[in-house]
Amino acid sequence: MFDVIALDADDTLWDNEYLYSEAKKKFVFLLSECQPPEECARRLDQIELENVHHYGYGIKSFILSMIQAALELSEGQVAAENIAAILGFAREMLSAEVRVIDGVGETLASLSQSHPLMLITKGDPSEQLRKIEDSGLGVFFRWVEVVADKSPAVYRAILERYNIPPRRFLMVGNSLRSDILPVLEIG
Repeated sequence: MFDVIALDADDTLWDNEYLYSEAKKKFVFLLSECQPPEECARRLDQIELENVHHYGYGIKSFILSMIQAALELSEGQVAAENIAAILGFAREMLSAEVRVIDGVGETLASLSQSHPLMLITKGDPSEQLRKIEDSGLGVFFRWVEVVADKSPAVYRAILERYNIPPRRFLMVGNSLRSDILPVLEIG
């Protein structure tokens, strides 16, 4: 049996990836006047991956990566209106309605009757806390942890903070790399 069930948030409790996909399509279209669309997408992906170590996860990091990619793809000649459009993508993403995945509310209501629930999500704290609030799902969680990364050390620190033995802890999420493997590594 488990003492605590923890859940990821983005793309586990609510849809999130679609926001990034839609913004990326708009970016590629916007910059396709400078470079072929495939190159725009490839370079944005590459820059975003490199920048995670500097800016972390979330919309603000993604938009900074878009601006950097726009500057590189245009060889420093990106138009001010294109930068303004990219900033507009950020506002759209940040103000998007939180789309809770069907059945999640009922599932959390049921689980919370038998187990204390913890939410462990990575990203920008202000973005994540807004989504938790807007989703209406925060009422089901005893604890909420917004972390910069999901590594074995981060999970270990969380479990130690709440005095939860690793073997009595269940993590549920959509990412094998972030939600499952690090927890398995700590026991």
